[in-house]
Amino acid sequence: MNIIAIILTLGIIVFVHEFGHFIFAKMNHIKVNEFAIGMGPAIAKWKKGDTDYSVRCLPLGGYCLMEGMGEASDDENSFNNKSVMARLMVLFAGPLFNFILAFLFSIIICHNSLIDTTVLSEVTPGGAAEEAGMQAGDEIIKLNGDRIYNYREITLQSMVDDPTKPVEVTYLRDGQEHTVTLTRKYDEETNKYYFGFVGGGRRSKGLLDEMKYSVYEVRFQIKTVVISLKMLVTGKLSKDNLMGPVGISNAMNDVIEDAKEAASSMKMSAWDSFLMVLINILNFAVLLSANLGVMNLLPIPALDGGRILFILIEAISGKPVPREKEAIVTAVGVALLMLLMIFVFFNDLGNVFHK
Repeated sequence: MNIIAIILTLGIIVFVHEFGHFIFAKMNHIKVNEFAIGMGPAIAKWKKGDTDYSVRCLPLGGYCLMEGMGEASDDENSFNNKSVMARLMVLFAGPLFNFILAFLFSIIICHNSLIDTTVLSEVTPGGAAEEAGMQAGDEIIKLNGDRIYNYREITLQSMVDDPTKPVEVTYLRDGQEHTVTLTRKYDEETNKYYFGFVGGGRRSKGLLDEMKYSVYEVRFQIKTVVISLKMLVTGKLSKDNLMGPVGISNAMNDVIEDAKEAASSMKMSAWDSFLMVLINILNFAVLLSANLGVMNLLPIPALDGGRILFILIEAISGKPVPREKEAIVTAVGVALLMLLMIFVFFNDLGNVFHK
């Protein structure tokens, strides 16, 4: 059952991305030669208008094949013959739909589990926070002047910061804003540094509350991806932190198994156990969907961001990048991405077998 859940989750995330391109292509009267659900050999095909539709045997996403995308075409409805704005809308639509999917999943999560707020549930006696005068019930709103909305942002920021350096913490108490400077205390038992406070989630106050915190959740996941990329580039994360389909599937399997074990230890009913597993899968899916959205916006040839960069150059210069030059750059980008995928695949295998 785990493998089915993993395939469906990954498939839905990629499919939604391609569906975003498809919808906006149709809105801008761009000819779509084929829109496929799944990959591999077709098990069903039909035609409507100018578009071939197909369902393929591997439930792993899909694709949207547009006329003139990556090749010359004289068709007035080809991708390259449309306006700059139309093409930008189509390219941005894929990542946008990933962010929308992450938002919708987050609403389900917020409705069925605790909402991740920055209100403190506990302040550790003798900790840095207590010594600075902080109390349970305080709501942290800024770290070093940067606005935060989720308690996990504090943990995320701790991955980047030097734990021995002081941090300016701004919080609300009874509607009044206070700012203190905290230096985390070292704990010999865990070999970690702590502020000396604990966050506490709460139940939803209704749909508007869930929608608000769902926006914050998507923001947090996008921030997580961006910070992780920076840490990879600067060497703060190793190659073992890179994951492809194998690594993602393995990590997702661990998430499902951990949820099942937790539900079993708490002796939950069948329905509550299912709900716990589902929420954990959706949590992982929100991260993956946000990840796919951000990664596709990177200005890398062959990705949406690379194509967007070429179109922006065209918009600024007033003339398109020569197709032969764009084709060469794109081909190099594809080759490098393929090499990266091969490296990540074998890296994933190594991590799985050395677990």
